[in-house]
Amino acid sequence: MSLSDPGSIQRGVKNPRRHRVVVVDDDRLIRTLVADSVADLAQVEAVDSGEGALQVLREKPVDLVISDLTMPGMSGIELLDQVSRAHPGTEFVLLTANATVESAVGALRMGAADYLTKPVRPDELALVVERILARRRLLEENEKLRDTLRTIEACRNLMRCSEPGEVYAVALDLLLQNLPRQRGIALFRRSSIPMANGAAFRGFGESDARALRDMLIGSKPIDVDTITRIEVLDHGPLHDTLYGVGVETTAIAAVPVRGAEREKGVLWLFEDGRPFTVGELERIELIAGHAELALRNAERYSHAKERAFIDDVTEVYNARYLLQAADNELQRAERSGRPLTVLFLDLDRFKLVNDQYGHLVGSRALRRLSEVLGDCIRQIDTLARYGGDEFTILLVDTPLAAGLAVAERIRATVADTVFEAGGDPPFRLSISIGVAPSPDHARTRRDLLDLSDKAMYRAKSLGRNCVCSVSDLVDDS
Repeated sequence: MSLSDPGSIQRGVKNPRRHRVVVVDDDRLIRTLVADSVADLAQVEAVDSGEGALQVLREKPVDLVISDLTMPGMSGIELLDQVSRAHPGTEFVLLTANATVESAVGALRMGAADYLTKPVRPDELALVVERILARRRLLEENEKLRDTLRTIEACRNLMRCSEPGEVYAVALDLLLQNLPRQRGIALFRRSSIPMANGAAFRGFGESDARALRDMLIGSKPIDVDTITRIEVLDHGPLHDTLYGVGVETTAIAAVPVRGAEREKGVLWLFEDGRPFTVGELERIELIAGHAELALRNAERYSHAKERAFIDDVTEVYNARYLLQAADNELQRAERSGRPLTVLFLDLDRFKLVNDQYGHLVGSRALRRLSEVLGDCIRQIDTLARYGGDEFTILLVDTPLAAGLAVAERIRATVADTVFEAGGDPPFRLSISIGVAPSPDHARTRRDLLDLSDKAMYRAKSLGRNCVCSVSDLVDDS
């Protein structure tokens, strides 16, 4: 989305309205004369009574009422009084054939913008109306400018976000507060977890939010890449998802927010019976623009932090990240009462690869091995290069038996993988794996890694290309 491109918004609403003027006079000829005098300046509606004018004001906003002073039923002064109280933003001009200084001063004190005597000259009336509407436009522009400045000030909160996911949640809150609206959803790609999405919900009950989350980031994910501009939609994939979980809705504003590189997401704002105005869509564009700037900053910060935990050769996490992740997963496992299993992996006789083919081929083999290992585990698991040709995998919510099954699948997959050697014939590798679970055999990071490492060396001693668990160490002792 480009802020300099006014066509980047599919507005879904009409162009800004012209000023609206209501002419009130019981004399049809005068009504027509007054209406014709200001027809070029505004959209005009003529009525023959004060009651008729109030009905028009109840139906839709009016910028200016031009009323005769003396009419059957409600007088112009009475109409002015009711308009001033019920519609304080509406301008008022009184017309009378029997003007006095006292009546003019009284009308102005009651809030009338002007007081003209009949017969009114069309050019004089047009000048008065033009002046009133010009002042009104200036006030509206000033208020719009104040709104813009308030919105920009509120957007400062976005610049404090250091994580991409936080940007989407804060931007959603800003949009809901500034429009204002009650319900909204943020759906975004989590760059730290490939092919995974995150979501935030506002204004939904807990059960609806849970059902929507299961759909949007689970069984029926929406591709955020397909949403490329701000649009107001009355149907689409989100509507289908909402109906699928029993949530009723009407039109929804879709607001894409994208970073400079991998970060992509969309914010959805629910109309809920109050159509989006042009001014609101402009506010949406303003906040979305600041959100994109904040997202790019968070993206750079997140990537810089991420690179500090990424191994340069294999592009998987390094030992520094592994130690931090192991502590976090152990704490989470302790809170949830679910098991955590660690695999410690070491390639067999990998030094021969470096000696025979060179370190460049060796590095390519390690990178290929990382891809193979990544394909064998889940997105919620953690794969890290511990050092050299050693790798470690954290299997969350996984007991020992399941961990052994994963380890055996990895061992067999690695044995079946062909590694390229450049101009030389391809070669194969084997791997030895040690398996240790928590809390059954260890409760600290140090003990867990130490036991899985010892189990791996036990696998080496048994002839390599096999899997051993910490239970094998206990049996041997």
